[in-house]
Amino acid sequence: MPESPYLVIDPGRVRENYRALAAAMPAARIRYAVKASPVDELITLLAAEGAEFDVASIGEIVQCLDLGVEPATLCYGNPIKKAADIARAHALGVRRYAFDTEDDLLRIAEHAPGSEVECRFLSSAPESRTPFGAKFGCAPAEAFRLLVRARDLGLIVAGPYFHVGSQQLDPEAWRIGIGQAAEITDALTAKGIVVRSVNIGGGLPISYADAAPDLTAIASVIDTAATEFLPTATELVVEPGRALVGNAGTIHAEVVGIRIAPDGRRWVYLDIGRYNGMAETENEYIAYRFATDRDGDPVDEAVVAGPTCDGDDVLYQRTRVLLPTTLRAGDPIRILHTGAYTASYSSVSFNGFPPLTVHVSGAERE
Repeated sequence: MPESPYLVIDPGRVRENYRALAAAMPAARIRYAVKASPVDELITLLAAEGAEFDVASIGEIVQCLDLGVEPATLCYGNPIKKAADIARAHALGVRRYAFDTEDDLLRIAEHAPGSEVECRFLSSAPESRTPFGAKFGCAPAEAFRLLVRARDLGLIVAGPYFHVGSQQLDPEAWRIGIGQAAEITDALTAKGIVVRSVNIGGGLPISYADAAPDLTAIASVIDTAATEFLPTATELVVEPGRALVGNAGTIHAEVVGIRIAPDGRRWVYLDIGRYNGMAETENEYIAYRFATDRDGDPVDEAVVAGPTCDGDDVLYQRTRVLLPTTLRAGDPIRILHTGAYTASYSSVSFNGFPPLTVHVSGAERE
């Protein structure tokens, strides 16, 4: 048995998720956000299924290329990138880039001439479960100006790009974003610039402790909005990460100890915490579900914490987590639907704890 903690990924489930998304959004190009789970076997599987890839760094670009992924399917989607990285990506064959500032646009024009570009704008969508805030995206009017500038710099305009935030639970978020993208598209058309695509980003949710909207319901909102607002020839690009890999992973961990604090609250300490896989519990944004070998025994509330000496390494103290009262040190515990943003967030060696190990299940389902 592998040393705890470790993550097990089921590639068969990833295939099922990809095919379900393709069936729900048959007209959209699916571009996998590699950062969600940069596992070689998943990248190879998704390439075989026909996916494109959203890459955030030279490291992800090289990984994809080393696995035989065609450079034409890669989009350097991180708006924050050095001139040297753009030049390296271009030398490696990458011809699609996203940007949200004039400075980055000018770097792309200089170091990746003739490439296709998308301009990311900050949509007015409601806040998601794990929001980006204002880190990315320019104003819609600025996106229009920058895409005109891109055309004048000899770049190929793909179109506007927005992201409704990770784990977005309100389907109307995409309708709002598509409506804003349509205003940019109409203005570009009036300037004689043909918009090839609208990138609606990621954010497609999965169910954790709380249920998420059904994928088909979200796809219906997207399809209706696209039909209403966008020209018929405009392609949609969707960039799922969590929706493809989230429910394909389970973390296997262990109870390190149990403590009753002076205030009477029970603390359950695990051998996994914020720094070796559970980063998305920051601010208790994502409420994972737990399973134990003692399920069925009486339960009570617990504060759940990680193993490090950092006072912030607490997973849940406001979220109501019910765990068996019979849990003891050494008991195994499974954290469900942890295939996205766990191992890829894991630190190198904070407090000396190693990064989360990943194992890929050999039993795939066709």
